Amino acid sequence: MKRALLASCLMLSGCGVVFFSPSVQEENTAGLDVQVVDLTAETVAAANQSPYEPRQLPGAFFQVAGGSAIAIPEILPTPPLDAEVKPASLDIRLPPEVPVMRYQVGVGDVILLRSAQSAATSVSAAGAVSPQNQGQLYTVQEDGSISLPDVGRIKVAGLTVMEAENAVFQKVVASNLSPSISVEIAEFNSRSVAIGGAVASPGSVKITSTPLTIEDALAQVGGVTAGELDYAMVCIHRDGIVYQIPAEAVYANPDIKRLPLQDGDSVFVDTTYDLARAQAYFEQQIQMSDLRRKAQQDAIEDLQRQVDLRRAELDEVRGNFKDQLELGAIQPDFVYLTGAVATPSRFPLPFGQRATLADALYQSGGFEGRLANPAQIYVLRGSPLNPTQLTALHLNAENAVSLILATRLEMRPNDIIFMAEQPVTAWNNVVSQVTPSATIVGSQIVN
Repeated sequence: MKRALLASCLMLSGCGVVFFSPSVQEENTAGLDVQVVDLTAETVAAANQSPYEPRQLPGAFFQVAGGSAIAIPEILPTPPLDAEVKPASLDIRLPPEVPVMRYQVGVGDVILLRSAQSAATSVSAAGAVSPQNQGQLYTVQEDGSISLPDVGRIKVAGLTVMEAENAVFQKVVASNLSPSISVEIAEFNSRSVAIGGAVASPGSVKITSTPLTIEDALAQVGGVTAGELDYAMVCIHRDGIVYQIPAEAVYANPDIKRLPLQDGDSVFVDTTYDLARAQAYFEQQIQMSDLRRKAQQDAIEDLQRQVDLRRAELDEVRGNFKDQLELGAIQPDFVYLTGAVATPSRFPLPFGQRATLADALYQSGGFEGRLANPAQIYVLRGSPLNPTQLTALHLNAENAVSLILATRLEMRPNDIIFMAEQPVTAWNNVVSQVTPSATIVGSQIVN
């Protein structure tokens, strides 16, 4: 029976019915000069040197919706005129003690993001750290956030410096960027005390990480200029209550001179003693505070509108690109898979990154385990300079360790991945065409 089947095969082979499994040969009739190169660590490195830049996604895919800070003017009223009406006695009404707390970042503060590494080895975190000066300044905007390129908005208002640094760290890490940065406050602009009346330079005094005492605040505006210090009164307006301290006590009493002021306090130095002038000054401060709050709310709403518009623009650009890609108006680069692969197909090279032989094989279903010959995996690559030259990069994956080379060999547009068949599979194809009723089991032929 075996002889008869073999004879039938030989006879039919003469009639041209025998199946021929395709293979890669250096000698061919296609007019191509084929060079077969076995893949090693060295030849993979050489193949990867061929010039290639992956297609890039539009910039809209890497941008975040942000907004610019809106400045709110700092307006201080003209101090009321002084009058000298000497009282019989000066009463002291001290404000309650303010608990000392760590400084919390606020709107208007300027944050310095600085690299924690040296200039030679640091990696810029989303543009947040300049390699030139190793630092970049960001102003806390009206919504309490700073906006980092490629990272987005980070809420820092109301946080201590350490808490703000942790918030930035978490956001940068989530964006897959280098988190080696530290946070400092470069300018303190969010907290202040207004000082007017009989002082050299009426204005606003900023509160920093160091508590602001009444003595330091007066010193920063040039000190009290009342003609008779013994009869000057320092009035403090806080939370709707007016407190008064004789100016002499401010300079003479150690406990009073170290009295801390808090954000929103208004200080007025006067010699009218009936608080009429001070009351006018405080009323102006209250009105300005209301105006600032209204302006801040308007600024937040305007900032939100800007962010919404920017987000809509980015979404439109991204959506248009996806639609064009789906409809074929934009063609990605492809690698083609054929031979004993699970699914002959084309594999689109990703945008913005490089793909390897392993990516193309396994994302497309891999090779057919029953049919494929792992010793005969080829990547066919044409020469961009000579259309008659073809390189067949040969991977012998009979030893599974060799598959590591597949994770290193980079694909190029129009590469063809070819998987040859097992020799026994080719013989099965011959027999199945010659004697359809025959079944091959291992190396035995059974009728």
